[in-house]
Amino acid sequence: MPPLRPAFLAVALTLALATPAQADTPTITVQNGRTQPVFSYADAVREHVYVESSVDSDSDGRLDRVRVDIIRPKESGPGLKVPVIIDESPYYDNSGRGNEGERKIYDASGNVAKFPLFYDNYFVPRGYAVLNVDMLGTTRSDGCPDIGGEADVLGGKAVIDWLNGRAKAFRADGSPAVADWTTGKAGMIGKSYDGTLANAVAATGVEGLETIVPISAISSWYRYQRSNGVIYNYDYASWLANYVDTDPEAKCQAVRDRMDAEDGDDTGDYNAFWNERDYLAGRLGDVSKVRASVFVVHTVNDLNVKPDNFSTWWQGLARRGVPRKIWVGQYQHVDPFDFEGRRDLWVDTLHRWFDRWLQGVRNDVMAEPRADVQLGPAQWITQRDWPAPSAARLPLRPAADGTLGLVPAARGASATFTDVALQESDMIADVGTSKPGRVAFTTGALPLDLRLSGTPTAELRVKLDKPTSNLTAMLVDFGDATRVDWRRGQGITTLAEEDCHGESTAADDACYKKVATNVATRPAEIVARGWIDVRNRDSLSSPAPLPPGTYGTVRWQTLPQDYTFRKGHRLALVVAGTDATYSDEEGTGATVTVDLARSSVTVPITVGTPLTDVPKDATTFRGPTRFDLPQPEQEFSFF
Repeated sequence: MPPLRPAFLAVALTLALATPAQADTPTITVQNGRTQPVFSYADAVREHVYVESSVDSDSDGRLDRVRVDIIRPKESGPGLKVPVIIDESPYYDNSGRGNEGERKIYDASGNVAKFPLFYDNYFVPRGYAVLNVDMLGTTRSDGCPDIGGEADVLGGKAVIDWLNGRAKAFRADGSPAVADWTTGKAGMIGKSYDGTLANAVAATGVEGLETIVPISAISSWYRYQRSNGVIYNYDYASWLANYVDTDPEAKCQAVRDRMDAEDGDDTGDYNAFWNERDYLAGRLGDVSKVRASVFVVHTVNDLNVKPDNFSTWWQGLARRGVPRKIWVGQYQHVDPFDFEGRRDLWVDTLHRWFDRWLQGVRNDVMAEPRADVQLGPAQWITQRDWPAPSAARLPLRPAADGTLGLVPAARGASATFTDVALQESDMIADVGTSKPGRVAFTTGALPLDLRLSGTPTAELRVKLDKPTSNLTAMLVDFGDATRVDWRRGQGITTLAEEDCHGESTAADDACYKKVATNVATRPAEIVARGWIDVRNRDSLSSPAPLPPGTYGTVRWQTLPQDYTFRKGHRLALVVAGTDATYSDEEGTGATVTVDLARSSVTVPITVGTPLTDVPKDATTFRGPTRFDLPQPEQEFSFF
């Protein structure tokens, strides 16, 4: 046997002399492209600190401090640094988090004994720290809620800065707190307001934020509360600020009064207030500054955080070449943890995502198709991007006889309605019947499945008898079908049975109730909807009335969608005034005349779906150049 080389001898001696404790000390372990649960959840360090921000939102003369509740492996420290997963939220002591409304529960020392959601149970054993951060002005943080503004953004940014040694933090006794247990690499995750904070902080370009997972998140608060000058809710920012703030009302009343004074509810226009809360191109943040990778999750039927918030954010990220991934669902305001049949896949995908971007694990998460898309209650596909790359933009033209086709109406053809506030159910009822508050146009029976994937655009040439009118454009599917019933329970029903993801303690279990998808069979479905105030046809910030009696072109996008119109169904375009289902505005009473020859709606369409066979001769647009309403026994042809 040849003699041992000096290097091998040193390793052998080190192993031989190692104490049992040294040999048993866990370290971050990777198998099959995933970190393994080698750290004790029960023994994890639970602590809290107060990070000093750069703002004084409550004007008390001192900088606001952000409460940060931390759980991390016992072994983490200068000798074993771990990355961080952050859920910053304003909801930890009011509505709670997740489908079961979990709140923080504190022990006698003031540390959190129960962290909401499964992130701590699952990721701490795998070598992560998890931070539940109280947004400024909420729970145990200082300050006043700013509803997307400076305090919201800079409070979260300060936490990332502290993790990387650029900001101060203090313990409850006032002593300094140093994050010597972290690599400084952080990811932010959360649904709704929590995901919005992730978008906001990422848009500052802060170093150390390596990835974000915004779920049903806002990218522009204007888009959240406005659509092209049409107001959804009045004084919403101040209402929400008061809701999330559990301090005495007097403390932040001045801040709420300022919001009401600056939000521009008298016009609905885009102004400095909304620019501060715009993460696509605002004063505090800009999508062009994003350094983090982004895993977007949103649903196309989310009429709370409407889906234009994710589509415009996604487009901005794409233009920048940001590493990204997306799940697009059919539910309402629902977390992917509660997409039926997808919970295990969600947890595993999220695990691989965080491992890739925070632990540096070389796995396959970025080699997979970029987009997972739900096409029906239990139908999901993967594709290389979203919207469907194969979608072609198809202009559909309304005609004077109420049909919708591919050629313009005859010159001089027009349709007229009055801007009154109507519920959507009234707008789409009896589409073959003339109604004073809307006009409607329908195709004949579709010969094939047609999948809408992306954002339709309405372009109307209109004349008013008053300076302005609100306009609503809707695409409607007429035909019986079983669809996700997102109106009931946001699309899910919570079951009694649980499943578990991660490790548990007596105070904090990793088990959550399963869900089932709600479905309904109905004869019609509003697929896409969009709104505009005619004054804002050229600018959101500099409105201009349309001179009465003069035609002008109004062009705007509806909300994005991913939806399949089934063979035999009819596709309709409905044009109306004020949508009372989603806007608190009153109708203007204007008479709207639509020049049909110069009006259209352009729809991003693919033929069939990946779940259906498409005839080989149906790959290009050919044949009839308009949709005709079919007569009995008449075969309708489009392609």
